[in-house]
Amino acid sequence: MTVRTRFAPSPTGYLHVGGARTALFCYLHARKHGGQFVLRIEDTDLERSTAESVNAILEGMTWLGLDYDEGPFYQTQRFDRYHAVIDDLLARGLAYRCDCPKERLESMREEQMAQKLKPRYDGRCREHQVDPSTPHVIRFRNPLDGEVVVDDLIRGRMVFNNQELDDLIIRRTDGSPTYNLAVVVDDADMAITHVIRGDDHINNTPRQINILRAVGVEPPQYAHVPMILGDDGARLSKRHGAVSVIAYRDAGYLPEALLNYLVRLGWSHGDQEIFSMDEMINLFDITDVNKAASSFNTDKLDWLNQEYIKVADPAHVANLLRPQLGRLGIDPTVGPDPVLVVQAQAARARTLVELAAISAFCYQDFADYDPDAAKKHLRPVAREPLTRLKAAFELMALEDWTPESLHHVVEGVAEELGEKLGKVAQPLRVAIVGRAASPGIDVTLQLVGKDAVLRRIDQALAYIDARAGAV
Repeated sequence: MTVRTRFAPSPTGYLHVGGARTALFCYLHARKHGGQFVLRIEDTDLERSTAESVNAILEGMTWLGLDYDEGPFYQTQRFDRYHAVIDDLLARGLAYRCDCPKERLESMREEQMAQKLKPRYDGRCREHQVDPSTPHVIRFRNPLDGEVVVDDLIRGRMVFNNQELDDLIIRRTDGSPTYNLAVVVDDADMAITHVIRGDDHINNTPRQINILRAVGVEPPQYAHVPMILGDDGARLSKRHGAVSVIAYRDAGYLPEALLNYLVRLGWSHGDQEIFSMDEMINLFDITDVNKAASSFNTDKLDWLNQEYIKVADPAHVANLLRPQLGRLGIDPTVGPDPVLVVQAQAARARTLVELAAISAFCYQDFADYDPDAAKKHLRPVAREPLTRLKAAFELMALEDWTPESLHHVVEGVAEELGEKLGKVAQPLRVAIVGRAASPGIDVTLQLVGKDAVLRRIDQALAYIDARAGAV
């Protein structure tokens, strides 16, 4: 048997990180067993499904690198197939027409809830001959006795009594098929062997199994993944911060880091924290996923993202950094190679947004100095070292503008003045960066470039003179 999994989001919003984790688990299970991973868009909710949401899902899957073998398939393009199955169920007496008015159904529901009973359709139309020309829905004739046993790969054995399950609507009054019918037909036609999805679908599972058996198909294996909670124990939502996959991309997270974090939400392999995709595929086992819900911890994700920034190929990080620089109004082709910037700054940032912010000085001049840094380092005593440094830099040829040569110049000025290197390097750093923190002064000078260094030293000298005059 070839393992086939599917990720089947509803296009009524963005790709939530909970959905992304489900997609990852489906992807890993298929890849581990040499199977296929299918993407299916479940858009039968015609009122809420949008093209924008479809694009957001596809964009999120592409950014994460979760490549699918088949699809995307759209349920709205398969209505003829669903209607054929419904008509067959009607012909075999496994479905029936129901014309119960909405008011009756609502009254019945309220009465059942008042009696603390589980709301369910009472089967009034099961044996009635409803005129096909009158407004009606089609209901599946659920078995009245027996049990549905689900050997869930995560939760273990779950038993559902058929008496607790009502006769689901499988075609609406407007003629459109419902989710529970469409998903069953799709899983059967697409030969899905493992349905890995959120545990909010548990109540749907016994109903779908009964429909699968009615159409003559052996049900797949099921694995219901627990939900993701926020730090406060409530279900993860917008109020906890970013929950959309694209929002995490825009916030400066690497796709590999987000995937690594998501796989660890409910699954582990010893004490290992960082996994390559190859390791995930090799080590992941759906049966090892915890039954309990997991809590999302942004601090942990930030730590993991920084680890990835530090060890990833600088060229890869640089390509992801370019859009973040662009959002700051920076053209990364005008200035140092972003690869060099990443090599110099990777250990200093938790996200690409932070990396772009602390690297902006490499590409554009700044208007203000950090007040504390300026107060401490841009004092009259710094005028002479800055003046000597400027004179030395002006004499340097562009081809000599290397970290080694620049370090030698700064070191030479410090020796001439009889000062420690830091007494010369720190005023210079504040002059060309605007703050007291940056990579090594030689690398910083190289990244900023000769023209900008000279321009910013002049600006610092003017600042020192202005402060001295004000005093």
